[in-house]
Amino acid sequence: MLAVDPLVLLAFIPAGLALNLTPGADMMFCLGQGLRGGRRAAMAANFGIAAGGMVHVTLAALGLGALVATHPAAFEAIRWLGVAYLLWLALSALRSPLPTGTEVSPSPALRVFGQALMVNLLNPKVILFILAFLPQFVDPARPILPQFLTLGVVFSLGGLIVNGTVGLFAGSIGQRLARSAGFARWLGRISAGIFGALALRLALLQRT
Repeated sequence: MLAVDPLVLLAFIPAGLALNLTPGADMMFCLGQGLRGGRRAAMAANFGIAAGGMVHVTLAALGLGALVATHPAAFEAIRWLGVAYLLWLALSALRSPLPTGTEVSPSPALRVFGQALMVNLLNPKVILFILAFLPQFVDPARPILPQFLTLGVVFSLGGLIVNGTVGLFAGSIGQRLARSAGFARWLGRISAGIFGALALRLALLQRT
């Protein structure tokens, strides 16, 4: 027997894809990494975000996500750790400007993957989203964990496609802009601005 009823899955796919297409922190992070580090960095960020999402899905299925969401101290601790981490990424982008007149500076894929994973894991809004969205498509009469994991994989695949497209496009733009000395000087600042905006967005996040 399939973990999720096929009719439920057919209803979930367009709903999940619509949410994937909504600009958010994940998409903006892939955009920033693509501009700064090129297509390879964008895809590393994309897979890091997807991996973080699957961790959240698993924790939600095991009940840990609900525990964090209902305890303000845990929620706030994760939120401010996320803010601090994003601000650190913004400062790092400013301190490591891209070379001018060449190509974008390649970033180690594993490092970018880890950064994206941490950005996703330290965003409590993802926890709240998963707890609000996925249970609508879960049948309590079936095993819960396989359903959560199946829905999480489907949602992550949609995110990989959408965020990957954005990241690859940004990587191509970054490569072209890096050949211009004037634009290249601003790429690090643009990336820093994106990370700073994400930090501000997370700092202003309300639990309700």
